[in-house]
Amino acid sequence: MRPCRISAAALLVPILAFNGPALAADAAIDQGREVFQKWCAMCHGSGNGMGATKILQEKYQGALPALLEERTNLEPEFIKVFIRRWNPGMPAFRRSEISDPDADALAAYLARNNPAAD
Repeated sequence: MRPCRISAAALLVPILAFNGPALAADAAIDQGREVFQKWCAMCHGSGNGMGATKILQEKYQGALPALLEERTNLEPEFIKVFIRRWNPGMPAFRRSEISDPDADALAAYLARNNPAAD
């Protein structure tokens, strides 16, 4: 009788099935961080931004973080709609600039600090 050999791939299937959604979410957040750095950080990031962070500091008076990356109340759908529409002081981003998958990733990144839904 020959011993049964189990391949490494067969052992990974249950692990990936259990962790797959978390790994996909992490990948989306990483992609969203890259989108934020490319399109948003110049105005909304820390450091010497182009003023949006200072404007949000004045607007929120400490009630909410001015840095978008620190917020805990940014809803993904709101983010995706907001970046497509012109707003005073902020351009609308075309799909040729921020694709729909990149918008989804950006929304996941900015919503990553939100409390988990019950």
